[in-house]
Amino acid sequence: MTLKTIDQLPLTHKRVLIRVDFNVPLTPEQKVGDATRIREALPTIQHALAQGATILLASHLGRPRGTVKPALSLKPVAALLQELLGRPVSLAPNCVGPTVERQIDQLPAGAVVVLENLRFHSEEEANDPAFSRALAGLADVYVNDAFGSSHRSHASVVGVVQHFEDKGVGFLVRREVEALSSLLSAPDRPFVAILGGAKVSDKIGLIHSLLPRADDIIIGGAMAYTLLQAQGVRTGRSLVEPEKFDEAKSLLQEAQKQGVTIHLPQDHIVTAELTAGATATATAGADIPDAQLGVDIGPHSIVAFQAVVQSARTVLWNGPMGVFEMSPYDRGTRSVAEAVASLSSCFSVAGGGDTVAALSQANLADHISHISTGGGASLAFLESGDLPGLAALRS
Repeated sequence: MTLKTIDQLPLTHKRVLIRVDFNVPLTPEQKVGDATRIREALPTIQHALAQGATILLASHLGRPRGTVKPALSLKPVAALLQELLGRPVSLAPNCVGPTVERQIDQLPAGAVVVLENLRFHSEEEANDPAFSRALAGLADVYVNDAFGSSHRSHASVVGVVQHFEDKGVGFLVRREVEALSSLLSAPDRPFVAILGGAKVSDKIGLIHSLLPRADDIIIGGAMAYTLLQAQGVRTGRSLVEPEKFDEAKSLLQEAQKQGVTIHLPQDHIVTAELTAGATATATAGADIPDAQLGVDIGPHSIVAFQAVVQSARTVLWNGPMGVFEMSPYDRGTRSVAEAVASLSSCFSVAGGGDTVAALSQANLADHISHISTGGGASLAFLESGDLPGLAALRS
């Protein structure tokens, strides 16, 4: 069964439950700190409104762990959404229960309601059948537009789906699936993957899935130190995962067998202490002195990585090259971002919160073909080609 999109579903005079990803940062003043995820959901919401639907928006916010925490209420989200839509948006006092049901029964066509935080109920993360039924009972049509939550088998993503005959995905999810699927099916070559971040354990599955597809894989960030030390390179006090050394060795051997070049840093920026104002120096080669820790790729690595990127027709980027949040350790990440952004005839996909933050910090986000809204979800999709939330809609 193929996935239907919201524009293929009957919406007129229907109550439509749209699972959105409004898990946004809040300021100490209880304002939305970054509205990107809310803005990304607007096309789906506006389409449903144009069809005369009544809209129920369901999302989680933070990790309240099954208890009601006023600081994690979706009230600030509803207030901002009202501004963005230019029409009234109400906040339900709960996401299930008789009070919510009565409120929804009285709604006129074209009304928009944000249901209160799904994770105020432990049943959401437990994918509880009764909670799924109660949530589904509020609406006639279900739309998943929460790509960033679709890798989780939760009630609002998976359990609720079986109770709807009319169901599909929103425009955001469709866009994500199309962009990421193109990397898995027939990417223009050369296809270069750039991977960074703290732990190689988080990306081993992704690297394995990329080996039959990618031509070059660039690895930076702390995850590179595990791969380097597995080959006998000294990494000083840098973050490593010794329990992953054997897996790292076999991964490098498999890449060699498949003709994929894995590019690791040739030099590093190192420091004795990861604090602002600490002295940082570049190493002469790949080895890091015992008293030092790596915090960024070095100047020779930057030149080498940029040269690989310049040849690409397709780029996937997930994870920074160093501690980009702290200057001057952001130079490696920024240099790679500039190299990717300079490619005029390349299809580029960036994912992961740190990657997106780094692109925004460098004012280069507009130069990337597709920025994924779901870090963990995009990794899971690229590893397996599917997600629980999508599989549920097809079953």
